[in-house]
This record gives sequence, structure tokens and C-alpha cells, in this order.
Amino acid sequence: MTSRIKGSLLFRLQHSWRRKRWGDPIVVVSGLPRSGTSMMMRMLEKGGLPLLKDDIRSADDNNPNGYYEYQPVKDLANSIDKSWVAKSRGRGVKVISELIKELPQAYFYQIIFMHRRLPEIVASQDKMLSGIGESPESDHARVLVLFEEHLRMTRNWLMHKSNFEVLEVSYSRVLRDPLEQSQAVASFLDRPLGIEAMASVVDPSLWRNREGI
Repeated sequence: MTSRIKGSLLFRLQHSWRRKRWGDPIVVVSGLPRSGTSMMMRMLEKGGLPLLKDDIRSADDNNPNGYYEYQPVKDLANSIDKSWVAKSRGRGVKVISELIKELPQAYFYQIIFMHRRLPEIVASQDKMLSGIGESPESDHARVLVLFEEHLRMTRNWLMHKSNFEVLEVSYSRVLRDPLEQSQAVASFLDRPLGIEAMASVVDPSLWRNREGI
């Protein structure tokens, strides 16, 4: 894995080597559920990046602009047929952090990893579960510990993967300064994306369950 140090000679050399070895990169938006992955997918779409999505899961009160999911992704851990991954080159696809290790290792991935304050994620997940008639986890302290450990292990795993480049993006920073963060994403992907179009779809009113300011 290489964290973004855009413009450095080392980064460019590593990026060029990866493209020669594994081909054009697959753009993966990842993170915990409710961390802003759907928002980032919409930004990429509006910026001009082709996406892999099927709209089987329709928009609702939790994600009024849609979930931007692709059904076969959910079967990554169990499905033998992962041929769809090869078709993702040059496109963006959403893969939650729990499934990122299941991606075939024969490809080059550029990961946009969304981060959000964990208490906000827990509150958002609780609200979503309650809305569909399911009982949220009552032991929030335990959930926070599990999430922290999961993120630590995922980061560690990514650090040892030479075919992954990673840009870590803060959910709150996108909402506070969408133009700056859109520019950072476009720079990381090294694609001619529409920066202003990306920023224009960020809706601060959807920052519900926020912690602090």
C-alpha cells in the first residue's frame, strides 16, 4: 500500500510500476457502513468517473441520494466467480471495509477510504436499524472497540499490499470543505474529474447524528 504523497517522484514511479504490472487501476470507495461511502460515490459520478452500480437497493430516508451498490460485491466472501472485478478497471465501485480483503489480488486498486467519527457511525447505524424494525446493538462501548480494532487491522493489511494505493478521506472535512477534498481525490486518482461538479453534490444537511461541531 502507498499513502498519497502526490507529486513526489517516488509516488509517481510506484504508480507507473503498478500500472505496468497489474493494468489500469480499479477505484474502490471503502470504509465502515455509514461513513460517507455513498456520498463519495456520488461525488465521483458527478465528477465524470464511470461507476459499477445496479440500483437494486433504492434510495430511502437514510440515503436519499441512493446507496450506489453493486450486488455481486456482497458475495465477495463466498462467490467463486469474481469475473466482474476485471470489468471494473477504470471505474469506481463501493466495497465496505469488511470485504476489502476479499478483492482478487491480481489487480491494481486505488482505495478512497472514508473515515467518520465512530460515535457518529454507531448513532447512524442505530437509527437505520430502528427504521427497518431491527434492534440496534445496546452495548455501544463494545461496538466502538470492535470498530477500532477492525480499522486498525484493515490499515495494517493494506500497508502490506503492494497493489493498493490508499487515500484516507475525512467525512467531516468533505462536508466542511467539499471543493478542497474533491481536488484531493482528483489529484490522488490522477484523472480529469470535474472538481466543482463533485463539490456541488455535497449536502451538509445530511450530516445528521454529528458529534460536536
